[in-house]
Amino acid sequence: MCAKFVRDTGGNYSAWSLDQLMKSEFFHQKIHEWGLLDVAERIESVRGEELVWDLAKLGIITSAWDKVIHRGIKPVVVFAHPNVLQSVPRAVGYYRMLAMVSQKSMSNLRLHVTRFEDGSKLPDSQRAWAIAHRLNPIISTLIQSDEILNPREFDLWRGMAAGAQADGSWRNLKGKKAETAVAGVILRRLREKNLLRTEATDSFELLDGRKMVFADEPDIAIYHHGQIQLAVEVKGGIDTAGILERVGAAIKSLSRAREENPNAVTILLAPAVSMTKRAVADLLINQETVNHWFTIDEFLEDEAKREQIFDLMQI
Repeated sequence: MCAKFVRDTGGNYSAWSLDQLMKSEFFHQKIHEWGLLDVAERIESVRGEELVWDLAKLGIITSAWDKVIHRGIKPVVVFAHPNVLQSVPRAVGYYRMLAMVSQKSMSNLRLHVTRFEDGSKLPDSQRAWAIAHRLNPIISTLIQSDEILNPREFDLWRGMAAGAQADGSWRNLKGKKAETAVAGVILRRLREKNLLRTEATDSFELLDGRKMVFADEPDIAIYHHGQIQLAVEVKGGIDTAGILERVGAAIKSLSRAREENPNAVTILLAPAVSMTKRAVADLLINQETVNHWFTIDEFLEDEAKREQIFDLMQI
């Protein structure tokens, strides 16, 4: 019966597996993109004992404050203080997630926090006080509801809020899920290897003078002195019925890169479940245009294959 189940659901399982891989990778990217670990460490290093804690003005319930103090937990780790919000980038997101409040909910109160959470801006005094006064009562109530206060719960509270936010972002990606997952892995590689000189929204200058661009046709391109050196097409559709059309579109896109520079390296990434014998045959016929092809599954799961692709990209 188990063998029959595997046989009957093999294709569905492969599609499910890839979708979950991309989703997990996307969530992983968000942890780093939102700086969740970094901001927590910054807040933990703040000397909260030097701050003035006016509980009533800050919206902190006294019994919750006492519970935190008696447990030996630094209040600054739990309660939002305007000084911290104004001095630690992304701190607004830390306390908002601790209160398990969404960005949309904050916006409904006319407290738009996105720009404070992406690190591009710090709130002024008035907004910092307003944010603290909105979040602290909720955090206080959550603390009161726990008979025994366990500081590890704070990570779970923030994790639940971060997961909900990431899930909303994931659902909004629509047809760009594969491209986003692949781009995220590549960017993490560039940052881990310290290969970046400058970063913009979709354009990244590398230390060796090359420029990486995330766009359409191709999805990923590397240029040097204005000339394309490498082009990557990511086709994330999993239905076999449309694979020939997607392969054809990839061949057309990558052919333009080869026309611009006959020495350009071209790569296609597509789901394993959608790669039919006919699709592979088409790629073999057009290997001069599509130099290399891998499955997205390999890129996300197989370290050796991923390193092979990074070698082709010279990163």
